[in-house]
Amino acid sequence: MSEENHPEPEITFEEVCGFTLRVAVWKGGNERPLLFFNGIGANLELITPLGRAFRDRDVITFDMPGIGESPTPVMPYRPWQIARAASKLLEKLGHDVVDVMGVSWGGAMAQQFAFQCRKKVGKLVLAATSAGVIMVPGHPSALVKMASPRRYMDSEYMMQNFEKLYGEESDGVGDFAHALRPPSLRGYFYQMTAMMGWTSVPFLPFLPQKTLILMGDRDRIVPVANGHILKTLIPHSQLHIIKDGGHLFAVSRIDETMVAMEAFLAEEDRFTEEAGAAMA
Repeated sequence: MSEENHPEPEITFEEVCGFTLRVAVWKGGNERPLLFFNGIGANLELITPLGRAFRDRDVITFDMPGIGESPTPVMPYRPWQIARAASKLLEKLGHDVVDVMGVSWGGAMAQQFAFQCRKKVGKLVLAATSAGVIMVPGHPSALVKMASPRRYMDSEYMMQNFEKLYGEESDGVGDFAHALRPPSLRGYFYQMTAMMGWTSVPFLPFLPQKTLILMGDRDRIVPVANGHILKTLIPHSQLHIIKDGGHLFAVSRIDETMVAMEAFLAEEDRFTEEAGAAMA
């Protein structure tokens, strides 16, 4: 495809709430923008297939502090601080309401944002994620490898352990490894510890947004059972399981993911409006 069909994102560095964030915006059409929260240790280049796939809306994402090219903060942070920073970032970009998507760690962050900044969220998409510490754990061997940033720093290690870690076929690992940017060790540690003790279980029943939950049936890090937990707790939610999808299905199975997302995002917002009015 041509560069015109697959435009590169606009990259800026923004100062918000004491953080310097490297921000990417893929320009689309006039539909409501999509704010994307990435997985742990993952730089924004890794969602390029998703950013390019949306032709009708802007896709906004940023490197977490200490990840990719965002500078490492002096102090650790908590999810509410990132949610506040993301809210201020949207204000700087001129957006009042966005749809929100998060993958894995970013899915937890998306839940926090949807509750904390509910008036700014139209619809919510949660992919390969859980309700935090109250979750069905993944395969021990995958979790051990995920705890270390080595997979982002050693491409050979990534090649050797790709399927064991993510539950994905290793055919596309070369492109994935090429897009990796090693996080700082302190940045990775801060991101790992940010969610310690965090759970969304107490507030999920109060989320007003219509929510799509996407899970891969081969995910070794966040098993499908976690999607069923989210579906039970979130009032206006639906669960879609990606067949043969591993932890990275949002980009490795982009066609099926986009079919499910576009159908969902095209639905009316009536539950959000009714619930939002009731909570105002």
